[in-house]
Amino acid sequence: MEITWNDFEKVELRVGTILEVEDFPEARKSAYKVKVDFGEFGVRWSSAQITKHYTKEELAGRQIFGDGIC
Repeated sequence: MEITWNDFEKVELRVGTILEVEDFPEARKSAYKVKVDFGEFGVRWSSAQITKHYTKEELAGRQIFGDGIC
């Protein structure tokens, strides 16, 4: 799906630090549940389909970005 530049300018991207990583067996595709600290925007849970690329131990403390969730 393509969006216009005007629509892209409305997207808010936030950088956060992964605090916790858990298995997510209920997911349809292999994924982790990740708890992310977005600073002043709060702590949020999300999921990430990156189990083929990272172990849970490798993710703790890493920074990631989220869009429009804060």
